[in-house]
Amino acid sequence: MPRPYPTDLLTPAEMARADALALQRGFAVEGLMEAAGRAVARAIQTRFRPCRVLVLAGPGNNGGDGYVAARHLEQAGWPVAVAPMAPPSPGSAAAAAAARWRGLIVPFSEHEIARAGLIVDALFGAGLTRPLTPEVIHLLQAVRAPLVAVDVPSGLDGATGQVLGFAPQAALTISFFRLKPGHLLLPGRTLCGETLLADIGLPEAVLQEITPRCWRNHPSLWRLPGLEASAHKYTRGHLSILAGATMPGAARLAAMAARRLGAGLVTLHAENPDLATLLRADAPGQLVSDATLEALLADARRKVWLAGPGLLPHEATRSAMHKIIAAGKALVADAGALSAAAGAPDLLRGVAVITPHIGEFIRLFGALGADRLAATRAAAARLGAVVVLKGPDSIIAAPNGRVIINDNAPPSLASAGTGDVLAGAIAALLTQGMAPFEAAAAAVWLHGAGAAAGPAGLIAEDLPPLMAEARQRLAG
Repeated sequence: MPRPYPTDLLTPAEMARADALALQRGFAVEGLMEAAGRAVARAIQTRFRPCRVLVLAGPGNNGGDGYVAARHLEQAGWPVAVAPMAPPSPGSAAAAAAARWRGLIVPFSEHEIARAGLIVDALFGAGLTRPLTPEVIHLLQAVRAPLVAVDVPSGLDGATGQVLGFAPQAALTISFFRLKPGHLLLPGRTLCGETLLADIGLPEAVLQEITPRCWRNHPSLWRLPGLEASAHKYTRGHLSILAGATMPGAARLAAMAARRLGAGLVTLHAENPDLATLLRADAPGQLVSDATLEALLADARRKVWLAGPGLLPHEATRSAMHKIIAAGKALVADAGALSAAAGAPDLLRGVAVITPHIGEFIRLFGALGADRLAATRAAAARLGAVVVLKGPDSIIAAPNGRVIINDNAPPSLASAGTGDVLAGAIAALLTQGMAPFEAAAAAVWLHGAGAAAGPAGLIAEDLPPLMAEARQRLAG
């Protein structure tokens, strides 16, 4: 599957280091700025008809990019004016770019904004760490024309995707060399509008010194297990799922997903005889066991377990999870298993993967804060487990600090049962030998890809076959 952009993401600090390393290798700031501004002008010419353009220029390199874009647009015959928020620092590359602008300079005012048919926001880049001033906020709130952002809409934190007081809605955002986490994390992803990544000539070699630790989820980051000619059901792994009496459908959804995603055998564990009878009336290929937990744990072939879907906290007992972990099994903890550990997250030490939504995460670890990447990384390090913080921009974090952001999940996944399907898919990939971090990332991506191909009115039951089809498309 082709990648629309490189998968590695750089924080604003890492991007600044990339720039510095490029300078050490003989690249000039002025040359990079010229390439960036030219890329902005080309993107505008491709997507908009000629109209009156107003470039809002800040005092730094972002503003310098804006002056270059203005020059190229004017040379192409567009009517362009630049409204400087403040002059660039004397002697800087931005000052040189401003000096080469021979066109119209207008006041940084609401009146000029009202006259424009297109606004170019070249005020601040992704490295902004403080809120915009009231004057700048007032002017940006007055924008009614389409807005094109250079790097990010001003006021958006490129590291976290959070808004520092206010950020305008962009129709188009052009960034350079590598995307940043804030381009994918909400609300940043929405505020950026269409996001383009431009090559401005920075050498790829700088990444060897930066060693990025954050990626955009994509099949190039993981490898799904294949089927050998000699494969049989036990080589594909045996997954065991704890089922609860109150909401047995959740465990059934997880089991359905696990079977569709390639687990060789899937057993629903229900010591309650009535529940076991109910579950046996389900799909004919579904295994159900009413044996004791201890008896099933003694089976060395049952290496992977899933606890949580459909379990109430009293059903997802801490004792059961402790026994599974103590037996050396790989445990995926979701839903009720997480609720059972609310306020005591260290009870989950030893699990392979946990899959909280934001509410469950807060009940486990406390407030997320503005930096969800940092919070998810800290939780993964604390537990020694992979943490999947579920949402429209799911974050998958490993204990060693690696993190993946997933951005292919459609809003149709916001319905009951889809999380149970995801938990079953992660567990299924674990049974087939994938490492926890890669299994979680792959399952989250397949979850989104399957839903995106789904029908109107998508429900959780639709997802398992859709995810299997998405997997098959990758294999083909």
